[in-house]
Parts: sequence; structure tokens; C-alpha cells
Amino acid sequence: MGDTMVEVLPSVLVERCNDSGDLLGVVQLDPDYFGALVNVPLLHQVVTAQLAAKRSGTHSTKTRAEVAGGGAKPYRQKGTGRARQGTTRAPQFAGGGIAFGPKPRDYAQSTPRKMVRQALRAALSDRAMEGRVCLVDRWSFEVPKTKEAAGSLRALGVDGNVLVVISGQDVVAERSFGNLPNVNIVEAGQLTAYDVVVSDWVVFTDETVPGEVSDAPEGSVVLNSSRPVALDLVGETDETDGTAEVEEDSEPEADETEDVGEAAETDDEEEDK
Repeated sequence: MGDTMVEVLPSVLVERCNDSGDLLGVVQLDPDYFGALVNVPLLHQVVTAQLAAKRSGTHSTKTRAEVAGGGAKPYRQKGTGRARQGTTRAPQFAGGGIAFGPKPRDYAQSTPRKMVRQALRAALSDRAMEGRVCLVDRWSFEVPKTKEAAGSLRALGVDGNVLVVISGQDVVAERSFGNLPNVNIVEAGQLTAYDVVVSDWVVFTDETVPGEVSDAPEGSVVLNSSRPVALDLVGETDETDGTAEVEEDSEPEADETEDVGEAAETDDEEEDK
């Protein structure tokens, strides 16, 4: 496909949380899956092929030979002043056959597996570069509960169209997310580039995230965190800094007041003398 397709971008850091939105740590995703360069023409070709493969191709129309009736000549050949006709099932008649109409066909396109894999990596890398990849340790739902599933997504700070990648054993999670209209559920083995492209967020678990996940270097911080808790902490930090600045600015004013008072006392003493 080309040498540019094997190049990788710098590593991607994401926050690893539980399904309640609590931060468990910062991890580094596999650059082979989340750090590849985005080849847009390749991605377009693969997604088009995947959409074409979803078409059933069962459309069908009848030709003039397949329409019932029309065996008799509608009127005599000559002397009517009209164009000669041999059947009322010709395409120009209402109720006649369809000329060049669609027939059942297979729309599937042959796409090399290397292209399919690289397109998936490109789509995942695009979402990772935008900070739209979320990692959860596991889904802790004891029973299927749509309310708890929606609450978990709010706690994680994901919105819009969300793609939740689950394993084959996450039956409770699948049923919990199943009634949410903006959530698409897919098993890890069935994940495609199209699923990622049409989603605003991609949510993985430790079991379903592709590649190897390693701990980020100590002190690493994810700047584009989506968790509401993280945003609140940033706001509190900003408020604290602002207060400190006001206090620091107010101290010189007090010193200036004291200097003015001392100068006034000195003037009074000189007048008394």
C-alpha cells in the first residue's frame, strides 16, 4: 500500500476510569492502533465497500417479457394514424414492463484484508488524536439497567453518538445500553472502520481495547479530559489562583496606606514645632 501507511504518530495518552467516572490512572495506548497516520483515500474506499456490502441487493423489476398479459395486438397495423404497436406491455405503456430496471445483484466489493485493518487503525487514530477515545476498566452492572448505563456515560463525559465496544460475555452491558438511541454496541471482533467513523466517541474496556496498553510516564496529564469531575477540579484551581492574585495585589495597597499615614504624622509634628 505504501511506506506512509506504516508510519506512526506520537503515543496517545488517555484516562483509565471506572464506570462511575472515577479516575484510575493515565495509560498509553498502543501506537500501532491509535497512532497511525490517517490515509483518507484508503479510509473512504474501505468505508464505501463496507456500506456496499450491507446492501441486500434484492431490488427487482419486471421486463416486458415478465409482465402478465399483452398477448394480443392492441389495434390493427395500418390505417389508424397511430404508431404501430404489438403489445400493451411495452415500456411506453402504463402497466408495461420496465426498460433497464434494477435486478437482484450482489454489491459486495473485494477489499484486501490489509486495507481493512489499516482503515480501522486510521479511524481509531483519528478519534484518539481528537481525544474521543475513552477507556473503562469494566462495566459493573449487576442487572440490565438503562438508567445506570446512561449515568455511566454522563459520568465519563461522553456525548453525541457513542460507540461502546464490548466483549461476547458483556451480556448485561449490551442489554443496558441497548435502549439508548445514541449508543451503538458492537463486539470487539466485529469492529469496523465505518462503526468508528460514524461515532463521536469510542468507549473501550480493558478487555476490548486493541493492542497493548501500558502505564503512562509518572506525572503525565491528559489535557483534553472529558470527565465532569476533572473539569470541576480545573475550575477550582483557576478560582484559587485568582483569589491568591487578589490577596497579593491587596497587600501593597495596605503598605501604601501606612506610608501615607506616617507622612501625615510627620507633617503634624513639624507644624507643632
